[in-house]
Amino acid sequence: MPKIPPSEVRLLTPAQVAEIIAISIDDVMALVQRGELRGMRVGSPGRWRIEEASVGEYLDAQIELTRRAALWQQSQEASFPELWGTGEVRHDD
Repeated sequence: MPKIPPSEVRLLTPAQVAEIIAISIDDVMALVQRGELRGMRVGSPGRWRIEEASVGEYLDAQIELTRRAALWQQSQEASFPELWGTGEVRHDD
């Protein structure tokens, strides 16, 4: 991943991220603590800020997980004869 110059890094408050993702501020902070969002303390006293780019990356990852789960669910619901045939061998006499 290319480095973004510090002047182009946009930082969001946990409340802004919570609104974007539609989760609670506590859940945002849990994502930061788990490393799923890149956050840092800024200023004195330190207030949490989250990199905007990491929010986009997190959402992209969640979309991919959802897509894969849907594909898995479809594969579990598919009948094998429909996928692989009936296994009958036809003999033309």
